[in-house]
Amino acid sequence: MKHMCLALALATTALAGPAIAQSAKPPAEKLHVDHRYFTLPNGLRVVLAKDEIAPTVTVAVYYGIGFRVEPKERTGFAHLFEHLMFQGSKHAPKGVFDKTITNAGGVNNGSTRFDFTNYYEIVPSGALERMLWLEADRMANPVIDEVVLKNQQGVVGNEVKVNVLNQPYSTWPWIDLPMLANTNWYNSHNFYGELAEIEAATVPDAKEFFEAFYRPSNAVLIIAGDLEYDATKAMVEKYFGGIAKKPPVVQPDISEPRQTVEKFKSRVDALAPKPGFAAGYHVPARGTPEWYAMGLIDQILLQGDDSRLYTKLVQETGITGGVDGGINGDLGNMFDYKGPMLWSFSFTHDTTRSTAQITKAVDEVIEGLRTKKVTADELARARTKMRSDLYGTIDGGGRIGLINLLGVYALFDNDPGAVNRIEEGFAKVTPELILKTAQEYLRPTNRSIYVVEPGAAAPKGGK
Repeated sequence: MKHMCLALALATTALAGPAIAQSAKPPAEKLHVDHRYFTLPNGLRVVLAKDEIAPTVTVAVYYGIGFRVEPKERTGFAHLFEHLMFQGSKHAPKGVFDKTITNAGGVNNGSTRFDFTNYYEIVPSGALERMLWLEADRMANPVIDEVVLKNQQGVVGNEVKVNVLNQPYSTWPWIDLPMLANTNWYNSHNFYGELAEIEAATVPDAKEFFEAFYRPSNAVLIIAGDLEYDATKAMVEKYFGGIAKKPPVVQPDISEPRQTVEKFKSRVDALAPKPGFAAGYHVPARGTPEWYAMGLIDQILLQGDDSRLYTKLVQETGITGGVDGGINGDLGNMFDYKGPMLWSFSFTHDTTRSTAQITKAVDEVIEGLRTKKVTADELARARTKMRSDLYGTIDGGGRIGLINLLGVYALFDNDPGAVNRIEEGFAKVTPELILKTAQEYLRPTNRSIYVVEPGAAAPKGGK
């Protein structure tokens, strides 16, 4: 979940400096990630990417199960199961995994997102074979029993209490907004988990979940760094090739109908010191021309001090001191999800500003993009900002950003090489496509607004 990703970012900060310095691409160079891609007979997809950044390797396993498709009446189960996978396996009892990594000077972590759960390790290249053995044993033989389950139910339950129930703003907007905007249960439930449902999970539930989703045909293994392709492929075949083959996972229908009426919701948050305003718009399907256009619209409207919303809401009106958001901005980026998604933004503000005043200011910005084509210069700036973000992701510490892109394109599209074509998608976007996309997807009737009111004192501004 969100907090685990932050922990990893902090843990790998020390690796980020030299990695960025050595791998930074000259501005004129086209992105090209050298890699090899193959599939084992049991269905496990494998991506290998060799570089000479540092004498380390990053190993990750991405499973095609996120909180979006967790079982009904077991909200939070995908996250709970992520915790269970750290509790030991048949040949590596609890503690062996972490001890092996720390003894090698490495770090490891995991996270649960909309459409996948991932586990990753960053270690010296000499420890690669040990990591593959550990990950293969975890894929084939995790320990799932009453002791492990009860322990982790307590851990996750405590996370819910500390990170959600007792925090100002709590689930706003990263859970509240999708729950408001979407109509399909899979996209609109509390994916952090209802405490009662987390505590009600049984060992048979956990074993059934493992059998349903944790199988080679629903996973991608990614290895990037200081490696030799042939030798690494041989190790992968040695440790993962013997895991039993199972049929592909049948996923539920996660589609969303076209939204035709604007939605609004508000709630009082007793811990929130200031009011909050959040808005979300459904975005085009991932990978379509309009989706690429929406990525550039995000840059034009929201990203950076030169964006239109920042200019209006911060610099001109002083409504807020900053605006956050994006496409899948709270739990990843615009590339690493599969199903329906929102482009959203949020901010806190003084009680002297009403929701009506804020909405009027937002509409002035949004309608400007829906009624007039962007200039060639503004579109070029948006492409430059997007390219900078993309390269920043690729060059991030510990190769985590690179691993993530290769993993999701293999998992969702069976095509990790699509990473090398991302820039082409944005290059094809025209001012006309920006206008067409904005007219359809930035409609007020495609919008959901979620407002938080501070409960400690009555707001002074009208709502």
